[in-house]
Amino acid sequence: MSDTRDDQKPEAAGEAAENSERKDNVDSPSAAPVRKPVWLHIFGHDITAPFLLLLLSLALFVPGQWTVPPLDRDEPRFTQATKQMLETNDYIDIRFQDQARHKKPVGIYWLQAAAVKLTGQGAEAPLWAYRLPSVIASIISVLATFWLARAFMGPAGALLAAGFVALAIIVGVEARLAKTDAALFAMIIIAQGALARVWLKDPDKRLWGLGFLFWTALAGSVLIKGPVGPMVIGLTVVGLMAMKRKAAWFKGTAPIAGLLWFVLLVSPWFVAIWIATDGTFFTEAIGKDLLGKVGQGQEGHGAPPLTHLGAMFGIFWPLPAFFVIALPLIWHERKSPLVTFAVAWFVPSWIVFELVATKLPHYTMPLLPALALPVAAALMEGAGATTRTWLRWVAAVLLAVPALGLAVAAFAGPFALGVWPSPPGAVLLAVGAVFAIAAASRVLRGPALYAFPAICLTAICVSIGFWGFVGPALTPIWVSPRLVAAMDEIPGCADKSNRLVVTTGFHEPSFIFLEGTTTKIVSAQDAAAFLAADEAANPASCRIAAIESREEAAFLAAAQEIGLVPEAVKRVDGLNINGGDDVDIGLYEKSVPTTVSEDGNEQQQ
Repeated sequence: MSDTRDDQKPEAAGEAAENSERKDNVDSPSAAPVRKPVWLHIFGHDITAPFLLLLLSLALFVPGQWTVPPLDRDEPRFTQATKQMLETNDYIDIRFQDQARHKKPVGIYWLQAAAVKLTGQGAEAPLWAYRLPSVIASIISVLATFWLARAFMGPAGALLAAGFVALAIIVGVEARLAKTDAALFAMIIIAQGALARVWLKDPDKRLWGLGFLFWTALAGSVLIKGPVGPMVIGLTVVGLMAMKRKAAWFKGTAPIAGLLWFVLLVSPWFVAIWIATDGTFFTEAIGKDLLGKVGQGQEGHGAPPLTHLGAMFGIFWPLPAFFVIALPLIWHERKSPLVTFAVAWFVPSWIVFELVATKLPHYTMPLLPALALPVAAALMEGAGATTRTWLRWVAAVLLAVPALGLAVAAFAGPFALGVWPSPPGAVLLAVGAVFAIAAASRVLRGPALYAFPAICLTAICVSIGFWGFVGPALTPIWVSPRLVAAMDEIPGCADKSNRLVVTTGFHEPSFIFLEGTTTKIVSAQDAAAFLAADEAANPASCRIAAIESREEAAFLAAAQEIGLVPEAVKRVDGLNINGGDDVDIGLYEKSVPTTVSEDGNEQQQ
């Protein structure tokens, strides 16, 4: 099951046997190769395909990088910890304000800190600088998928496989979040690409180049997100060994030397953090974070088994629609090397993810290429030309409904929040829905390959329309940026370096990141004491207490008890997307007493 009809030879060894198997597949009734469209003739080559994938990735991942505020809660937790590394020059211990953040290894923080420094900025760099590693890693993931797919098929099919990765909704989301998952995704794909080549070659000697790449990417995945990379990659290795009843091929990765290299890469920081925290990091990261997610749903993210399977129909869009079309042909070719590798990659890790109690949509993102590979090969073999009508209708619905839903939400959502829709955003999403309907119509009329350009246009319209316009225009949900902007407007408080802030009842990490590390989360009583504090040491400082309405009564009672007269100088309301609660936050300063001058005018003392 491979695309070699464009005279491009597969990179793996054993070509004679595989070519014979491909010929049998092409000649079978269920596998009639489709005539390539013009765009695939132009871009389905080893030079032009990566160029097209780079342009597609930029169009899909760049919109919104500058305009979408930090998305609570994970992203600002990572960026704030990186900011504190830059502020303190401590690149070993990971902290969120005064609290140790012993959940993930240091890799992503180092990448974010390096990105900020390479832009020529410091800790106060804008959010887009912290997001650079994620968008770059997402682009690398797309190009690495092309390289991975080339082990099994020609450049035209590899272009499709990488395109599905670029188009997937979850990849676009993670490309815009300054956290671990995009970088982890890139490391896993690189390691799996090296592993696929070693497995296909089935060598009787060590392949030092591929082995170096495999173990380096594996080490990178550990430094970024601990055991997730080794789990996915390790289960793939075990699955391949079990399915082929052979393990000798793995020596091509140079396992002894590779393992030593792996340990050399990961051990320095792990030793340093052990010393710096007296082993506490491992207790927290493994004993609480990892095992806590396995045993029970952390932070309200528990869900029953098969939740991930259902979520994939949305987060992997548009791939599931094409998978439905391609499934009969994939099943027919189930013994091919490509399908064998995809099954060994997908099935064991998917079972583990389903059994883990805590479930978040991005957990299964490392499995996306395992589905994209056989689907791309099946499309090149004519999937959809003879598919049953009801399957084509299922695929058409899966293609069109998400785009139509987003187009409707672009109009209705802002009204529900009490704001006007973004005109360019709403128009772009409506155009994207039209392209999605065209793609669905094309799926109903024959080979699904011909629907690919239209669905690419849908994804581009959605990316630019939603991330560039619709999302940023939903101002009620961006509470933290509006809080900071409101404080900037308070007389005497525009200079953040001269501003001291505490917050009660509104604890989102995005507010800490945007306002500054010195921002404190305190009780209502401590907020009153903060405003009443003696300012003799710094009389020019601006002191603000941000009090959420649910804590306001307690704050005012505490202020009255200590003789403080607070003054609400600004109010900010909105919708906290974490939990869906309405928030109403008062910005309080200490009231300045006034006197009446001889001319009758009030003057501040």
